[in-house]
Amino acid sequence: MTGIHLLTCYSFWMILLVNLFSAEKVVSTTYTVGDEEEWNTGVNYLSWSQKYNFSVGDVLAFNYVKGQHNVVEVVEETYRSCDASSGVLATYNSGMDQVKLTQAGNYWFICNISGHCLGGMKFGIVVREGNATKASVSTPPPPTANGVHTPAKARAWAFLAAALGILLWV
Repeated sequence: MTGIHLLTCYSFWMILLVNLFSAEKVVSTTYTVGDEEEWNTGVNYLSWSQKYNFSVGDVLAFNYVKGQHNVVEVVEETYRSCDASSGVLATYNSGMDQVKLTQAGNYWFICNISGHCLGGMKFGIVVREGNATKASVSTPPPPTANGVHTPAKARAWAFLAAALGILLWV
């Protein structure tokens, strides 16, 4: 019975460890459109959009004063002409709109308040398939009690050592 118990415990820990080391961590990021300037007139959205690498699963947060602006997702032709009489895919007007990027490809956004799009309140982005890591834009994990970040693999190795110690003790 002891041999079966040991084999069962060993199998459980091995399966757990394989899952810990082989699972990719999918990271999604929420981007505030315009950063600190948010979704307003007078912002260079071309410059803003080129700072980031957008991936499927990311979210664009459009923050603005409700009634002063809106967000319209459009096709490229509508983006270029700023004429939203056709080519509208979605319209948002809450002032705190969250747009999840669900597919790889090009996305185009404008403000459809009179004169805003022609004044530069528009941008387009390319969204790529989801990345396993996005170190350049992801937020670092919170520090541990001693102020030091513990990487996931180091924690996994510590877990492995503890599990092995338990198995050898049993």
